Amino acid sequence: MKHQAGRRRARRLAIGTVVVLALAGTNGPWLYRFGTGKYHQYLLDQPEYKAENGRWEIVDFPDEYRQNTIHAALLRTGKVLLVAGSGNNQNNFDAKKFDTRIWDPVNGTVKKVPTPTDLFCSGHTQLADGRLLIAGGTKRYEKLKGDVTKAGGLMVVHNENPDAPITLPAGTEFTGKENGKTFVSKDPVLVPRAKKVFDPVTGAFLRNDPGIGRIYVEAQRSGAEYETGTQDNYRVRGLKGAQAKNTYGIAEKLALDKKDFQGIRDSYEFDPVAEKYIKVDPMHEARWYPTLTTLSDGRVLSVSGLDDIGQLVPGKNEVYDPETKKWSYLDTVRQFPTYPALFLMQNGKVFYSGSNAGYGPHDVGRDPGVWDVATNEFTKVPGLSDPHLMETSGTVLLPPAQDEKYLVIGGGGVGESTLSSKRTRLVDLKADEPRFTAGPSLEKGTRYPQASVLPDDTVLVSGGSEDYRGRGDSNIRQVRLYDPATNEFRRVADPLVGRNYHSGSILLPDGRVMFFGSDSLFADKANTEPGKFEQRIEIYTPPYLYGGERPDLSGGPRTIPRGRSGTFTSKAAASIDKVRLIRPSASTHVTDVDQRSIALDFEVSGDQVSVTVPGNRNLVQPGWYMMFVTDEAGVPSKAQWVRVP
Repeated sequence: MKHQAGRRRARRLAIGTVVVLALAGTNGPWLYRFGTGKYHQYLLDQPEYKAENGRWEIVDFPDEYRQNTIHAALLRTGKVLLVAGSGNNQNNFDAKKFDTRIWDPVNGTVKKVPTPTDLFCSGHTQLADGRLLIAGGTKRYEKLKGDVTKAGGLMVVHNENPDAPITLPAGTEFTGKENGKTFVSKDPVLVPRAKKVFDPVTGAFLRNDPGIGRIYVEAQRSGAEYETGTQDNYRVRGLKGAQAKNTYGIAEKLALDKKDFQGIRDSYEFDPVAEKYIKVDPMHEARWYPTLTTLSDGRVLSVSGLDDIGQLVPGKNEVYDPETKKWSYLDTVRQFPTYPALFLMQNGKVFYSGSNAGYGPHDVGRDPGVWDVATNEFTKVPGLSDPHLMETSGTVLLPPAQDEKYLVIGGGGVGESTLSSKRTRLVDLKADEPRFTAGPSLEKGTRYPQASVLPDDTVLVSGGSEDYRGRGDSNIRQVRLYDPATNEFRRVADPLVGRNYHSGSILLPDGRVMFFGSDSLFADKANTEPGKFEQRIEIYTPPYLYGGERPDLSGGPRTIPRGRSGTFTSKAAASIDKVRLIRPSASTHVTDVDQRSIALDFEVSGDQVSVTVPGNRNLVQPGWYMMFVTDEAGVPSKAQWVRVP
């Protein structure tokens, strides 16, 4: 591997040397007048260099169309949905300034879209009809210790009445029986009725298990004197008689500690044709930083997130039915850290790679494994290297998806840790006893890597930073192509922009890759200047688009059912080496569980290419796909959009 890497470096140097010698031989004096920046760009624009390394360019939107893009998804129209919400900007949140843009990479147009609520840090996934499901977002920004003026925290409300639930409105007052301090609820809370428990043998009544509601409360006034240090029972003001007896609160420490972000229940479908949000049934749980994953029956699983009081949702997962537009709880409980990387497997189970993007205890729900959602059985997958450095790592289902192999890239320590991992890990879930093995190492420890599957079966791995949110000017301006066939990285052209937290990448229908976002904590190596959100969009053109004339692809059906075939036309049919269906990305926070590249069997007759879609619904989820053909030189066509019902 080292020898091959050395040959590649030598080849790149040789290309540069040829260019320099040519300039020196024909334009001697002019070479010295040529500015360093212009000369560097001249080298990057040479055909030989681009054919080996690809090329980067920046799409700098006009000022009125710029935003802090947090989420991006490719729509079936070929346009890209760019979602900021409040864009990690407290002032935007307070002003209810929530932004969304639609960018057309073909025509170069940008359109503002009305955004109904703060979708900052929501979850999203592609639906079968081409709409995008978006769920969760931000109810409240975090408050750091020192900025909190009113003591507050979690109040657990109990209802011991087995005959009826009770709803307590926002503004309900809770007064401690021992400490005498009063706290006020910020939102309404529905507390279910108590559950009667009977002896399973005799049938005799044993007890009532109280219904439980959780609500965030704050002291009535500012000041440290309103903090509490121990658990207390709280009576609910305004209740009388049996209600007062049956309904009460219990709270632990209510203090001036840091208050985390709070989530919302709101859910929307984004219509790519009408280009607007359509409100659907809200989730049962508020979620900030959730993951949405399509299940084998076409419903969408929503997992994890911080709830409406800023605490990790305690393993209460739910599913969305696109037919009824309703959410329902799973019967079982399983907890994960926020934005867990969850992928539907070909057997209908869900693989959790261990990758995640943030909040949650360091010792709960972080082991990778295979989850049978129906039975709640979880089988751990052993062998993971740097298991304590999986936060902000990236996971990608390697092409072709039929092989069911995954690459886990980099990562860092929990929270604001300075630790990061150089490692990549591979796992083959089709093995008799799956376990992680070592992949090729990265040059630097890498948090927030962006990874996109390409039509030639390689994976583009770019960016990230060595430290939390690029701290210490640690952005990594390096890009590599990973080849699953050889298990090797190949270094290609460096990006023009460093990217870390709140960044991502999207494969476009023309075979290029779009990069968005980056939210550095600081702007300098000394960590003294506040960072500025990176609003520029960057496009990478891979080397394969400089490798010769690309094959054409036209005609054919717009819809191909699983197990069925469709015929397309290509003048380059005889040279086609592979056909791939690639599911469009929905990316945020190093999490993109939608993207997958599926190999299609095909036959060629003259200029006709007949392709067959596999029959496994778990492999080929219902929805719209980009279909690429790639020739023997590795050059892909532009994509044809195909729907699999």
